[in-house]
Amino acid sequence: MAEVKQEKTNQELLAELGVEVKQEKKAARTPKEERIIAGFEEIQRFVEEHGHAPEHGENKDIFERLYATRLDQIRKQEECRTLVEEIDHQGLLAGSLQVAEPPAEYSTDEELLAELGVEAPKEGDITYLKHVKSQADKKAAEEIANRTPCEDFDKFKPLFDKVQSDLKHGLVEAKLLKDQKDRDYMAKIEQGDWFIVNGQKAYVAEFSKERNHGFDKNDYRLRVIYDNRTESDLLLRSLQKALYEDEAGRRIVSLSAGPLFDDAIEDDDLASGIIYVLRSKSDHQVVSRNRDVIHKIGVTGGKVEKRIANAKLDPTFLMSEVEVVATYKLSNINRTKLENLLHKFFVGSQLDIEVPDRFGNMVKPKEWFLVPLFVIDEVVERIKDGSITDFKYDYKLAKLVEVR
Repeated sequence: MAEVKQEKTNQELLAELGVEVKQEKKAARTPKEERIIAGFEEIQRFVEEHGHAPEHGENKDIFERLYATRLDQIRKQEECRTLVEEIDHQGLLAGSLQVAEPPAEYSTDEELLAELGVEAPKEGDITYLKHVKSQADKKAAEEIANRTPCEDFDKFKPLFDKVQSDLKHGLVEAKLLKDQKDRDYMAKIEQGDWFIVNGQKAYVAEFSKERNHGFDKNDYRLRVIYDNRTESDLLLRSLQKALYEDEAGRRIVSLSAGPLFDDAIEDDDLASGIIYVLRSKSDHQVVSRNRDVIHKIGVTGGKVEKRIANAKLDPTFLMSEVEVVATYKLSNINRTKLENLLHKFFVGSQLDIEVPDRFGNMVKPKEWFLVPLFVIDEVVERIKDGSITDFKYDYKLAKLVEVR
């Protein structure tokens, strides 16, 4: 049997030709350089996903703001620029060399660098890294940052739309976790709770029935959905930590759970107040044609009779006498917030009418609504029991409908 001749390797052939083969050694990177490169690559991935360089702004995601700050620092510092120049295929370094003003939530460059885990320059050390976080802190930070696309976000979108609408119309409030009077609005976190953390609305969609048996045996696992169509599978304590570390962190609560009907009386609260509903005696064509369903809704801390004494001289009352058709006496209310709540709830049925005042100037009153009295009755009851956030007024059907 013929002997099989082995093929020579490229190195052996080059050696026979007298060519010395030198193995190029890749220069080792310092931890600092690796961190800079890794940070720049994160920015590049952001650009690939979103089609633009990260930008500053309070309306931007926290990660985009941090990437924008990081890019500013890399552009500014020559050592950093040199390090990432070869991999800058997107032309990110070609942007302005001037560092943008720090975002509003940071007062100094040092605070910005600290948020990135970079200490302020020391004796020429441009990006000296500090590693001072405990393992628990690192775990919590990783869980908050480790978000994935929410594949079934469409199922949650109506909930986010409703919360946004409720915030806009004053049906719910975003409470600082601890307000100026040192009242704590964190309490315990439960399934179905809403928060604003790092500028994003967050919904606690799922809550594990049993305690976690991983990092912390006394903790629970959550599924949290965010308004940017992402979600995270994180521990309860990780979410609590993120909320408390975010100075603007908030819990979204129903007004009925806050100072609207609260035992703690604010400076502008009264021990009692009255919601009044008026009907106009005006002979204006629009009013006379719809008199039974046109009502003025207001809140006062005094007597209603005194409030309407000069109605025929006041454009607020359509320059006409009025009659009181309903009153509701309530305790421990913030009158201003309650009146705003009522007006915003019925805003879609606001009467579009102009009347001349005593001097002939046209005035457009804003507190008159096309709404039947029985609907107002129901709304007041639902404000009192806290269920108002589950409903909206359908002016076409002239009734409350459940928000789904």
